[in-house]
Amino acid sequence: MADPDMRETRATQARYNRIAPVYDLMELLPERRYSSWRQRVWSLVEGPQVLEVGVGTGKNFPYHPPNVQITGIDLSDRMLARARRRAEQMGRALTLRQMDVQAMDFPDNTFDSAVATFVFCSVPDPVLGLREIARVVRPGGRVVLLEHVRAENALLGRLMDWLDPLVARLMGPHINRRTVDNVRRAGLTIEQVEDIGARGIFKLIVARV
Repeated sequence: MADPDMRETRATQARYNRIAPVYDLMELLPERRYSSWRQRVWSLVEGPQVLEVGVGTGKNFPYHPPNVQITGIDLSDRMLARARRRAEQMGRALTLRQMDVQAMDFPDNTFDSAVATFVFCSVPDPVLGLREIARVVRPGGRVVLLEHVRAENALLGRLMDWLDPLVARLMGPHINRRTVDNVRRAGLTIEQVEDIGARGIFKLIVARV
């Protein structure tokens, strides 16, 4: 398996460390739409051992199902610090670790399932990260992703391609990722792809290892 591009990985970490203090404020309005989607994502999770990739500031914590053991990872130490405070405030017992999804420290077949919400738009090498998920999730385990992707509409897709370098530099995410294709390239078996937002930009992806 290829090694991560450390220059790009460090740049991604620096961007999210920079915006960590204002991240929740930036997402305040969009989160009104996302909350029902997050609830749907977590209703599909199979335990008992669950990996949450890109835990961020802990926005998924209210939707974690009972009777599962959650391990959350994030590349950004400053985002993770906010997640730890949120977990403490909510009285949630979960494991949080700073870690790069492109090169995780977990042994093979550690988890029953994995979840990521709006994460693979930011991973420098998304296919490498998805292959790592396939490694640490047990054979037959479920991977549930909520992602925004490149629009299928030709004109809008080209506009997203044009804007992507600026958006990525300022805010972190790439807005033109073809995440469904990346899931297949990583060797995961797609069970379901559901358009949940306008123009096919937001997708719920359910796959198996």
